[in-house]
Amino acid sequence: MRVVSGLMMAMAGLAAPAAAQGLIEFHTENVQLLRGSTYELGDRARTVITLEHANRWRYGDLFVFADLTLGDDGQRSAYGEISPRLSLSRMTGQDWSFGVVSDVYLVGNFELGDEGLDRQLFGAAVDLDLPGFRFVRVHAYHRDDPQRPGSTWQSTIVWNRPFQLGGQSFLAEGFADLAGGEGAGTDHQLIVPRLLWQVPAAEHVWVGVEYQYWHNKFGVSGVDESVAQFQVKFVLP
Repeated sequence: MRVVSGLMMAMAGLAAPAAAQGLIEFHTENVQLLRGSTYELGDRARTVITLEHANRWRYGDLFVFADLTLGDDGQRSAYGEISPRLSLSRMTGQDWSFGVVSDVYLVGNFELGDEGLDRQLFGAAVDLDLPGFRFVRVHAYHRDDPQRPGSTWQSTIVWNRPFQLGGQSFLAEGFADLAGGEGAGTDHQLIVPRLLWQVPAAEHVWVGVEYQYWHNKFGVSGVDESVAQFQVKFVLP
């Protein structure tokens, strides 16, 4: 479980000194509990505990998460990502917006996991200013897995859209990863939309469903995962 503890220490280490120096303008943390029963490649039924941290700072933003997966058969695994982005508008003092693009970024993504997993992704991204959305972010990466020969591409889209219905607060959010194959692996697509409802009596608690569709999971041809997960999300005050 070194991945989870290491990422949590990294979150604290990054946030504390930066906040003290006035670099961080905004930050948020949450804890998620997910439960599903139709996973592929391993135990079919699993519980996932996710910790997330996001911040906006003077020259960009940062997103970090760690997953601890607990299989009903006793298997455990840990996985996490660190995703820093540098805003060209903030770094240069110039306006890089055009059309629906509100900003342009230099981006990285570092994937960490069990058994020495250590992937690096580098590229560029744009934020889109679309009606009704809190944010829509589109990333284009060069992806390299040191455990496999060669390298490939990856495109990642992230979205977040709050809305009201019947006097209740809802949130439609999620992400999609589209990646080419590396080594013996084939191209794969991971699409994860979520629909959450804010509990009126507990404004920091959201409940709902996360659906995960993974075509060619882990780059394994013919392995397609389709799983609906019950989700509870606690946003830390």
